[in-house]
Amino acid sequence: MTLVLAVAAGALIGLSLGALGGGGSILAVPVLVYLLGQTATQATTGSLVVVGVTSLIGAATAHRAGNVLLGRGVAFGAVAIGGAAIGAKAAAHVDDDVLLAAFAILMLLVGALMAWRQLGRDRDVEPTGARPALDDPIITFSPTFACNCPRALKVLLTATAVGLLTGFLGVGGGFLVVPALLLALALPMQYAAGTSLVVITITSAAALVVRAGSGSSPDWGPVLALTAVSALMAVAGARLADPIDTSRLQLAFTALVLAVAVYTAARALPALV
Repeated sequence: MTLVLAVAAGALIGLSLGALGGGGSILAVPVLVYLLGQTATQATTGSLVVVGVTSLIGAATAHRAGNVLLGRGVAFGAVAIGGAAIGAKAAAHVDDDVLLAAFAILMLLVGALMAWRQLGRDRDVEPTGARPALDDPIITFSPTFACNCPRALKVLLTATAVGLLTGFLGVGGGFLVVPALLLALALPMQYAAGTSLVVITITSAAALVVRAGSGSSPDWGPVLALTAVSALMAVAGARLADPIDTSRLQLAFTALVLAVAVYTAARALPALV
């Protein structure tokens, strides 16, 4: 029964990452801890594998569909690597109870943010298939050096925050990456979801490299099984992103995240008292 639940959770993680560009990674740690019996440190490391591989495959599928701006995703991800390395190193020095409690608080915040967006989201007109004209670059070196410093600072702060969350808690940070790409880099939603997968892949890989020598290896069997199911569903999710209105999927996933957040908080927070 536990394996069945884990497979179902992997399917939801992949579907969310593929179709919505984020959100699914927030489920990986609770699944690894409460369904598969791993410690918080092992789970946050294993989550990076699940999220990183799933995002890579989802990004490749979205790129073939024309929904990824690769250069922007790589640039944002490169900026986020520093935060991912710092977060991964910090996680090795934090007690498991504190790590799970921090994750529970994050889940509650993410769930509330997702619900708020669902209740008050604007109905923007989606682009009609034409690739967007990119706005002026943030930094240029030719013919002379020029810097849009306010936007550069916004990207730096947001990317660093995404990296810190990825490294410390093993989450992809899609709930931050997508808004950042929408606002800081002026990408339409059609491209922000797919491009966010590129960012998540880069930050997850960077954090996993830093964690590799920390001695917190997860039980690889369940992690790889969860990764395989999640990756398959990410392909399906990326293909569904164009022909299907994902608003209902987003609503259902928001309810699931809130339910898991409450459960995780009920289990994790009393351990600190």
